[in-house]
Amino acid sequence: MDHVFFLSNAAWKAAREQNCYDYVVVGTGFCALAFAKHVLASNPHSRILMIERGPFFLPEHFQNLPLPFKDTLGGLSETFPWTMSASTALGKNGPVRWQHGMVPFFGGRSTLWSAWCPRPNGDEFNGWPQATIDAARKYFDTAEKLLRVQRADQIDQGRSTEELNVIGKSRPVYGPLQKRIQSLLEDKGKSVEGIYRTEAAPLASASEDFNGVDFQKYSTPGDILTLADQQAKLHADGKGARLDIVTECVVERIQQQEINGSRQATALETSRGVLPLGEAKLVLAMGTLPPTTLLRNSFPDAQALGERFSAHFISSIVARVPKSSLDPEDKFGDLELSACYVAGVAEKSYEQQFHIQLSSLWDVDPEKNAGTALRYMPDVVATASPEQLKSSKGYVVFVCAVLGELDYKNSESWFLRNDQDQNITTNSLLQVKENTRDYQTWQAMDNATFGILEDVLSPMGASQIEYWHGSPDLGEWSSERPSEDHRRVDALVHESSTLYLGEEASAPVDLNYRFRGSNNVYVTGGCLWPQGGSWNPTLTMVALAQDLATKLESAKK
Repeated sequence: MDHVFFLSNAAWKAAREQNCYDYVVVGTGFCALAFAKHVLASNPHSRILMIERGPFFLPEHFQNLPLPFKDTLGGLSETFPWTMSASTALGKNGPVRWQHGMVPFFGGRSTLWSAWCPRPNGDEFNGWPQATIDAARKYFDTAEKLLRVQRADQIDQGRSTEELNVIGKSRPVYGPLQKRIQSLLEDKGKSVEGIYRTEAAPLASASEDFNGVDFQKYSTPGDILTLADQQAKLHADGKGARLDIVTECVVERIQQQEINGSRQATALETSRGVLPLGEAKLVLAMGTLPPTTLLRNSFPDAQALGERFSAHFISSIVARVPKSSLDPEDKFGDLELSACYVAGVAEKSYEQQFHIQLSSLWDVDPEKNAGTALRYMPDVVATASPEQLKSSKGYVVFVCAVLGELDYKNSESWFLRNDQDQNITTNSLLQVKENTRDYQTWQAMDNATFGILEDVLSPMGASQIEYWHGSPDLGEWSSERPSEDHRRVDALVHESSTLYLGEEASAPVDLNYRFRGSNNVYVTGGCLWPQGGSWNPTLTMVALAQDLATKLESAKK
């Protein structure tokens, strides 16, 4: 891999000494790919270097690979380049004790994500500058195309009952179950307090339809390598520039100087030597927390970095309903899935957003179909366990991953410098302290989830609903609702807002995505979010990365 696709030691040495890049991009995840692909579509002669801190690990999303690769999900594939405050880690500030980490490999989190890609509506962009909202909307179509987003109700749309029966012998069908759940939500979902919209889940899962594959979770490694191969061929024909990629290279600090009255990034100190930047624009596409640490160490006079922090707290609720009450006419096939997105707010405020990622599974033979179901599960990060399925013959199982917005105005939740850590790549301290608004949002989203399950998705009444209690593999079903301690997860996801953008001079990043402490450093990703919202951030991240590419290419021209 190193010699075919990535810079060898000799090529990296030459890149540092001889090459002159237009853009140096740190990261190889969604934003890095979106930016590079958009730039090269506009000008194939643009010279781009991508820097990845980790090695090559997975060629694509782990869910597309054989069943044993499911064990790559979780802590073993994450790194945590920060420290949690003692009060948070010990549980003194509330249920949240930690923040999910980074995936330190080529492709980043794209190889291990849930692939849900909703478009936020106008109200959900609460607190965002209008220019940024307009930019996101302008690029939503191209972002969906890059991520290959399809709605769950489109996966098997237009197929006859006979076709669905044949397909159902080899993989789950998004058919009668999807239609039934979607119809119930459309009819009664908004009657549940706080819920204002429901829809078929938009999933980054449409394949390019080769070799019979029709459902393929999206990840960036294949597309980045395809782009590099394309550029190599153009370069050989004199029609473009190579896309250079270096792996196992940690960016430790940005060297900067004052030039003509403004700060300019001049070089990168890395674990593999110093890289001069020359005239290159530096694009940080490395997640939310690592670029905050990097900029804080490199530009010590910069203000407001990490003072604002938001993320998504989670409730996990697994329930089941007798299949007969949802399917009295016996239309469901042997193996069916559905995925729906349900959005709501607490206290009638779009500063307190939440949403439910609702996955449903009906399986005639869960022991036989375990591997197949996992391969096609809409949200494999939050899915039913084999024990939950095996003990649910005759039932439709619902898995609810419920995400709520951490209050970005809370001054006691922050990501600041950790003076006790001498390692400049990790010397940041993360504190999360839930406040009254957080608990209001959390309670509202839990109540709304129970309302959706009991009042909407159980046609024969709440008495037909049962909930899973205990660990996924050792629990049991009960008519009692799971307690707060059982349903509330102690980890955050989708961290955001540490380098929020805004028109005001106090915002770390301006509306052109430029870090205000330098004239040639640009930022992408969830760290830009002025307010976290609750919607899954990837689609909007990609749209804004494409907007950044357009802005920089236009300025260059």
